[in-house]
Amino acid sequence: MHHLDDARLASMAARCPDVEFVRVPREGEIPQGASGEVLLTIPRDYPNLAELLDRGVEWVHITSTGVDGFPFELLGHRVMTCSRGSSAIAISEWCLAMMLAFEKDLPDVWRSEPPERWFTAPLGALYGKTLGLIGLGGIATAVARRALAFDMNVVAVRRTAAPPPFEGIERAEILSELLSRSDHLVVAAPATPATHHLLDAVTLATAKPGIHIINIARGDLIDQGALRTALDNGTVARASLDTMTPEPLPAGHWLYAHPKVRISAHVSWSMPDSFDLLMAPFTENLQRRLDGLPLQGVVDPAEGY
Repeated sequence: MHHLDDARLASMAARCPDVEFVRVPREGEIPQGASGEVLLTIPRDYPNLAELLDRGVEWVHITSTGVDGFPFELLGHRVMTCSRGSSAIAISEWCLAMMLAFEKDLPDVWRSEPPERWFTAPLGALYGKTLGLIGLGGIATAVARRALAFDMNVVAVRRTAAPPPFEGIERAEILSELLSRSDHLVVAAPATPATHHLLDAVTLATAKPGIHIINIARGDLIDQGALRTALDNGTVARASLDTMTPEPLPAGHWLYAHPKVRISAHVSWSMPDSFDLLMAPFTENLQRRLDGLPLQGVVDPAEGY
């Protein structure tokens, strides 16, 4: 059973003739005969989700990296997987674009009429700057790989004691150390109770003055009131936010108008073939289930990711 458009799953259905794909509504009455071992969905608490899960579902796959919108109390004994890391290419490119826009003063450096002076502008560079990463999963790792190509210093903090995935990434022991050293900071940790308002008034006070914060995780990781104070007092030079609280952000919200804030509508994941990339982990796991193999990318409900 799935919540996606049938047309988008047509090619997968053709490759898996032994699997029946049944589209089910996200709310309202579920067709009487609809049932399935697998539910392919997005992380939302739909009005009919509890009933849907009781229609024989043993495995839930979420077509995103974040699963924080799913009501784990309904999961029960079922296994959940997600498309962890499938948006790493697109999101890491977006992060580099935001950093370059900040350093190169884009788009303000472009001219539609002759400037007062030619051949000079106070532009910055990524070369030699320090990138801080909160989290070191697939997305942050992809950002780090691209940042190293720009000769940046890369420092990361993560929950576990696992070593960095490749050379060139230095590990910070605590968040305040990371913040005090970072020129650019990418927030790439999952949204869990432990990471709620991870960047608040206390932690932001330890940041290097003039830091540029990029959030591609979830809005709840940043206390937006504390961020506003840090922007106004100069601690934060810019906040490039692809995610914020709430979403969609209502008209008239202060984030739209603040001169040091850049807002995009949770689109950093988008690129050609992005849907195919999001579906790739599910496709592989579907074949693994058919072959009797363990699923990959399993979510730990206790940890929330």
